[in-house]
Amino acid sequence: MAATPAVAHRPALRAGVTALAAALLFGFSTPLVQWLGRGVGSFWTAALLYAGAALVGALLRQPVEAEARLRAGDGPRLIWMALAGAVVGPVALAWGLQHTSGSSASLMLSLEAVFTALLAWIFYREALDRRVGLALALLTVGAMALVGDRSSAGVDQVLGLLAVLAATLAWGLDNTLSRPLAQRDPAQVVMAKGGLGAVAAAVLAWVGGESGPALGAAAGLLLVGGAGYGLSLRLYLLAQRSFGVARTGSVFAFAPFAGALLACAMGQGSGGLWSLAGAGLMVAGVVLHLAETHEHEHGHEELVHEHAHRHDDGHHDHLHDEMPDGAHSHAHRHAELRHSHAHVPDAHHQHRH
Repeated sequence: MAATPAVAHRPALRAGVTALAAALLFGFSTPLVQWLGRGVGSFWTAALLYAGAALVGALLRQPVEAEARLRAGDGPRLIWMALAGAVVGPVALAWGLQHTSGSSASLMLSLEAVFTALLAWIFYREALDRRVGLALALLTVGAMALVGDRSSAGVDQVLGLLAVLAATLAWGLDNTLSRPLAQRDPAQVVMAKGGLGAVAAAVLAWVGGESGPALGAAAGLLLVGGAGYGLSLRLYLLAQRSFGVARTGSVFAFAPFAGALLACAMGQGSGGLWSLAGAGLMVAGVVLHLAETHEHEHGHEELVHEHAHRHDDGHHDHLHDEMPDGAHSHAHRHAELRHSHAHVPDAHHQHRH
């Protein structure tokens, strides 16, 4: 058995903090979209949000020696991601925001984590140990508590929340589909997905006869899309690269809490005892993820792939004529290896338990 590699003792911490940053950006965007999108059609809202995301992706692209490029074979997956995550998701959210309060919609978005974790287990068999299961349970119960004081809302509010629920399912599918692309340049993925989604939504807006938004609203939605959908997605993909689908999605469930806080500050909702209880449960769930330690003896099969990597992580010991300093990308080979260290379900740790 090989010696324990020089890897971080808590690999979940850095990935968890990255996922949390993505959650804050996306969470804050929800009440802002409701505020800026008043009077703007759902399809135009989605088109502008993802046009902003595509612009941010284009600005943040990395050189070819730093990150792996997208390939022609990634096209079908990107199209499905754009359909689910950049058309169905934001359109359903935009419609829902027009029929319910910003705080209620923000809190309902926590169910995205549940759908993401379930789909990750179905498609990738990602291990969900007791700590992660408890974190998911806390997040779910927290979300139920947060929307508990909305149970007396009218039919229109319920329909709005159901539309937001549909958005969470679409984004859960998008998160699951994006896993194989987590090793590519995340900014390039954001640019491609955002561009495809923006074009598709704009065509649907034109076909549906939606009137174009005012210049101020359009500019605002572009900016919110750049931060809350573009930069947030880039961080999400970076977290997913080293944290797995289920864990990233679960930490991302903090987004609704952040959005609800901002919505309340903007006068789009109010919080009571249920909100405080739910917030406490959600915070506890996120803390459980950040404190996760998972260590046991495990094996690595021989593997050849390409992604950004370093030579001080215990898994990349191949040689270069001139050893590069820091992260770089190229096709490389992993020899068969067996060792023990703390790990999470990243690209190199997808073994069964």
